[in-house]
Amino acid sequence: MADLFDNPMGLDGFEFVEFTAPEKGMLEPVFEKMGFSRVARHRTKDVELWRQGDINFITNYQPESHAWYYAREHGASACGMAFRVKDATRAYNLALDKGAQPVHVETGPMELRLPAIKGIGGATLYLIDRYEEGHSIYDIDFHWLEGVDHKPKGHGFHTLDHLTHNVYRGRMDYWAHYYEDLFNFREIRYFDIKGEYTGLLSKAMTAPDGKIRIPLNEEAKGGGQIEEFLMAYNGEGIQHIAFACDDLLACYDRLKAAGMSFMPAPPDTYYDMLEERLPGHGEPAQELRTRGILLDGTTEGGQPRLLLQIFSANLLGPVFFEFIQRKEDEGFGEGNFKALFESIERDQLARGVIGAKEDSAEQQAG
Repeated sequence: MADLFDNPMGLDGFEFVEFTAPEKGMLEPVFEKMGFSRVARHRTKDVELWRQGDINFITNYQPESHAWYYAREHGASACGMAFRVKDATRAYNLALDKGAQPVHVETGPMELRLPAIKGIGGATLYLIDRYEEGHSIYDIDFHWLEGVDHKPKGHGFHTLDHLTHNVYRGRMDYWAHYYEDLFNFREIRYFDIKGEYTGLLSKAMTAPDGKIRIPLNEEAKGGGQIEEFLMAYNGEGIQHIAFACDDLLACYDRLKAAGMSFMPAPPDTYYDMLEERLPGHGEPAQELRTRGILLDGTTEGGQPRLLLQIFSANLLGPVFFEFIQRKEDEGFGEGNFKALFESIERDQLARGVIGAKEDSAEQQAG
């Protein structure tokens, strides 16, 4: 995708997401269900590379590292992410000039120094310029496992599409300016979603390269799903991670066969109204219905631009994953956003997190 606007940092997509957990074995079964394979181990650290298509996951259990401490505060979680840049040193210095807080990443003898700055919730944001085949950070600092495909197809997901962060109420604008000021991101979507009991606000931020998407969510009023996440996670951080594929129905079937759990499906009325909402969409509505896959986009002008999406259940504490297929639609499922919000709200009602408490408060106020 061509540059959308000025790209002072030379951004070129995501490089990896870094995960951690208090104990080994908490992350790996989740990755395997999603189709990822372990392909390399770090030469000196308790760090491994998991991969599917062009998506890289790093597991970091290194004692007394930033990830190790992060796990003790947040549990199993995504403790960092990496942006690809044209020149890491230049990008890092430019970020510092703009007020970014540096993060020191421990290195051993003959290991690469990865420039990094502090991101949302204290997570690490790495800047990586070594990502060409054969010259990547993994080729230098890792040992490839023998007899393992270095780029496994897995379930068919090929790209890290976006990372959605939940932040404290009143902090969304602060973090939006963080990405705007440091990296020249732009706000391309704004949501104000109201459910029966709760609500949320969301800004979808996109980088100049068009490849890095960072939606930001905050609670619109107390007691909702964002607040529940912040309490369970013990702070701000990555709420969900989205992967893109070319055939979501087939990928869903592979996920289901691997034992993946999904969020509650929308009501049947959602699918009954699909043709009215997206006339001539051309998608197999019954197959979508049986899988709980959501459909969004537009069919105006006779040229459908569609987005198919579905969400896992919470898999790492309150963190979940999104699986999507883009058919010329570059949005975030605006038409489905409310359906997802209401689905999570129904789950909160079933668990007693909201509902009775709000009803009681209203009765007392009356």
